[in-house]
Amino acid sequence: MIEAMLNDGQKRLRDEVRAFVKDVPRQLILDMDAEKVTYPRQYLQDAAERNLLGLRFSPGHGGRGLTWQDEVIALEEIGTLPASLACLYSLVSICGEALAVFGTEAQRRQYLEPTLRAELTCAEALTEPRGGSDFFGATSIARRDGDHYVLNGQKRFVVGAEGADYFLVYAKTDPDAPSRQSLSMFIVEKGAGVEVKHLYGLLGTRGGGAGRILFRDVRVPADNLVGSEGQGAEIFYRMMIPERMTSAAGALGTARSALEIAARYSDRRKAFDHKIRDFQAVSFKVADSITTLDAASSLVHTTAVTIDQGIDPSLARRMVSECKKFATETGWDIINDAMQILGGIGYTNVYPIERMLRDARLSMIWTGTSQVMNLIIQHEYYRDVLSRARETRDVEADALEADQTEEKVYE
Repeated sequence: MIEAMLNDGQKRLRDEVRAFVKDVPRQLILDMDAEKVTYPRQYLQDAAERNLLGLRFSPGHGGRGLTWQDEVIALEEIGTLPASLACLYSLVSICGEALAVFGTEAQRRQYLEPTLRAELTCAEALTEPRGGSDFFGATSIARRDGDHYVLNGQKRFVVGAEGADYFLVYAKTDPDAPSRQSLSMFIVEKGAGVEVKHLYGLLGTRGGGAGRILFRDVRVPADNLVGSEGQGAEIFYRMMIPERMTSAAGALGTARSALEIAARYSDRRKAFDHKIRDFQAVSFKVADSITTLDAASSLVHTTAVTIDQGIDPSLARRMVSECKKFATETGWDIINDAMQILGGIGYTNVYPIERMLRDARLSMIWTGTSQVMNLIIQHEYYRDVLSRARETRDVEADALEADQTEEKVYE
């Protein structure tokens, strides 16, 4: 649907990413889902060779200096791959955001640049066993000891844990401070005291090396503090933009692929002497799916423009949350309907719909559940609508007896 909105450069970028996606080996996809491969490092190296990692970052650090409008185009194409591959691709954008915005130049040289070349691989360690959505309830501690910090704690559900060379880790540097002032972020290299405890048995999104990480008296150089002590909350809020935009844009690609499979199937499959697309029970599912997919796509691309233009952070926060919620839920619905159109064969591994369904379920949980997105959306909307002076027509006054103020009882 957005074809008419793309400039020539964006079309070339889309075609570049499509060519890369076409070259991803089918056997890699099958082996990852079967958990024969737990971390596809070569995949990231292949993307880096085409200069497709970290598109938004400065050319001086190895990126292309592109915008969010450009990146979501690439992310949608990457989203046609299984979720683990899309997630590992997105981690470069997510972790790179912290380094590019809050890191020192030395940190960008030491970590960001080799990450964009896929010489180093990264992962983000947020979630702890006692807290999922309660991010600020983190209990990991980093205690200053001379020119190092001593890190103790654990993180779980870390995508890429198995293969990452370094982690971005949130830990409390001042446990007595209010929760949003107590956290700091560190670059922690895999090494002594860092243990990937085990890989999880996952419903879907397999092969991305998800695991639990234990930190036992890990000595982290003070130079690996990202930003300043107590700045973890600010970094976290900034990183939620790439966290949620990558999830939303990737969901568009997955949903598009599932819908195309279902549409082609319904144009070939016959029942009662008709192609099943001739039955409204099928064709109306396709119509509803493409309509909601176009709506989700419009929201994602509009939000990308909003971020690029630096419009009110409150509005951007709301729109990013809307994107993540709407695109991932839309993706789930479209994949589910695609399976219904295929019927029993869609429930088998003859088609990839069953794998897409398993992958898509996680998208409504990670990087903030749909329920957490609702909390943010309504909070930001109320704050906006109740704080600004009326700028448009006073529609409330257009009732016949709007002046009967004694009838407007609020308590």
